[in-house]
Amino acid sequence: MSAISAMPAAVAQWLAEQEPLQEIHFLTEYPAQNKAVPLRRATVAVGLGSVTITDQFIENDDGVLERQEYCRTAAIRLRLGVHVPFREGGSRCHDIFTLVLDMLTFASDLNLRSSGCGEITAHRDTDAFVMEAWADIAADFCPAESTGLALGSFLPKDLLCGSHISNTDIHLSPAQKTRLDAPFRSGIYMGNGQASSTIEVGIKPSAVFVASLQMPPVHPNFSAATTQVYFGFATASGGSMGVELTASGFRLRMGSGYSLGTTSPGLNVSGAQYIYFAFV
Repeated sequence: MSAISAMPAAVAQWLAEQEPLQEIHFLTEYPAQNKAVPLRRATVAVGLGSVTITDQFIENDDGVLERQEYCRTAAIRLRLGVHVPFREGGSRCHDIFTLVLDMLTFASDLNLRSSGCGEITAHRDTDAFVMEAWADIAADFCPAESTGLALGSFLPKDLLCGSHISNTDIHLSPAQKTRLDAPFRSGIYMGNGQASSTIEVGIKPSAVFVASLQMPPVHPNFSAATTQVYFGFATASGGSMGVELTASGFRLRMGSGYSLGTTSPGLNVSGAQYIYFAFV
């Protein structure tokens, strides 16, 4: 089944799931589905009348219309064949058409521009009244846009834009766009003196840099022959002593258990202030 012909099936399925329409049977014109003979239940056949796709033009700041390279507009006509058993009367066709249009208009994201219906005819072969109707829909097809009716993929992007959008060699991925929009998080934390403490930054960082606001990067204690380090960094591949990455921030390590010889990390000294940069 082609991507375009999948739209009526998606609309029919969505309509069948709506509570006010549970007494109506929805099916598609194509592929053809059998109806009961004689008809015992009101039925609506959904089909695709026409699809017209045109370029989209938007006025720029200078008042000049510019053609949008990756967006198109479409005029879509849905066909709605309403079939009602004789016992329910011909006016039931109009009632069902109104119910369906109300659901499409107010409960879906589809942009209905106009609708209409033809005359009601009697089909003796199925003992049913039949009314042909239609609904004209206006749609914009741009990358990453879809409707609440889950029809965003019935026209694939490569039909409108080729493989240009999906080429990651010339287009940024969502993760890369995030790095450009907000490449890092920064903040200040207060040391609590614990041997292990976690700082949450709300992202999974690729790298972190931490430094004390009150002490030099390295402070030697000559009388005790020791050195305390007040800065550090960490990456996914490793880093300096006293700091390591977590899934949503970084973890501080301090104390003799994390020392190297006479040098120990000092990134969580009680009462000391530290600044950090966590890179996306």
